[in-house]
Amino acid sequence: MYWDNAATTWPKPPEVALAVGQALRRYGANPGRAGHRMAMATAEEVYACRQEVAEFFGLDNPAGVIFTPNCTAALNTVIQGILGQGGRVIVSDLEHNAVVRPLWALPGAPRWDTASWCPNDQELVERFRRLIRPDTRMILCTHASNVFGVTLPIRKLGKLAHDHGLLFCVDAAQTAGVLPIDMKADHVDYLCVASHKGLYAPMGTGLLLCRERDKVPSLLQGGTGSYSLQPEQPQDLPDRLESGTPNVPGIIGLRAGLSFVKKKERQRIYRHEIRCLQQVYDRLYGHPVIRLYGARPDVEVTAPVLSLNVGEIPSEQVGQMLDAHHVAVRAGLHCAPWAHRRFDTLNQGTVRLAPSAFTTESEAEQISKLFLQIAEKSLH
Repeated sequence: MYWDNAATTWPKPPEVALAVGQALRRYGANPGRAGHRMAMATAEEVYACRQEVAEFFGLDNPAGVIFTPNCTAALNTVIQGILGQGGRVIVSDLEHNAVVRPLWALPGAPRWDTASWCPNDQELVERFRRLIRPDTRMILCTHASNVFGVTLPIRKLGKLAHDHGLLFCVDAAQTAGVLPIDMKADHVDYLCVASHKGLYAPMGTGLLLCRERDKVPSLLQGGTGSYSLQPEQPQDLPDRLESGTPNVPGIIGLRAGLSFVKKKERQRIYRHEIRCLQQVYDRLYGHPVIRLYGARPDVEVTAPVLSLNVGEIPSEQVGQMLDAHHVAVRAGLHCAPWAHRRFDTLNQGTVRLAPSAFTTESEAEQISKLFLQIAEKSLH
């Protein structure tokens, strides 16, 4: 039983595997690097994926869809590109190391202000507002904690940012393909996506979606297939931020994953995942040694992630116990020490459960029984 979908979804839909195989057989040429038929057909497939991604996330221009190796690369591009030119950023205290570490690496760090998360949207937005300084350039936040599933009101924070002339960047690693995101309506300038999670794409695929309010300089320079005579990096998107040969099989697999989500309907998948977590939560709630973190998972309130601990047993040890029963979970700090500090779980970490479209209610019952067995043994 695989409950580690917040790290990467598995299994992938059969149509994703089929699309990747087709890419290796039919689209083996380098797009944008030649004028022969296979190269042109490959380029058309890549562009079709850009179009569908842009439409899915409410981005007007498909050229603003940048293919990256992962969400971390997308976040680094924005953080280093924008803040490398100076200024400060406001973040939440739930951020992943994909945000924290690039911030620490900035020259002159620390150059960020941290708003403490709270469940009241109005108060949370006010906390962000109070941190705006004359040299603040951007608000950057996770859409949902990868550990505790709590969400941030990105539409309200995006409006706050734009009302003060700031850029707004969202880390949607845990929510893209799960919760509704509309870049225009949500006032998002930069959306960073882990395609291999909620979009069911192969690992090694990520996205950076850009609305060109401020040009992000490229972290990499090199071959783009365009403007080959000039030594400078092209300034048009997507070429400015896509140097080198793209991951064509991954991109074509991403398009198939996106089609799967649209066919199954994003909201139906999300509601199914929340129901699975509610089933586990309700079975374990009230047990004397099981600690459930956060409120009961609920639609439109939380991402489909649940963290818990069994007594004082180290979370990694509980993870090993579950693995002995062929159950895959994530245990420890989940690359998010800030979030653990916020919820006072830094010493023990947590066991994290994250279902997917393929998780069943029967599996939710089985994993609940295993947690109860581990808890009962810990009492004796």
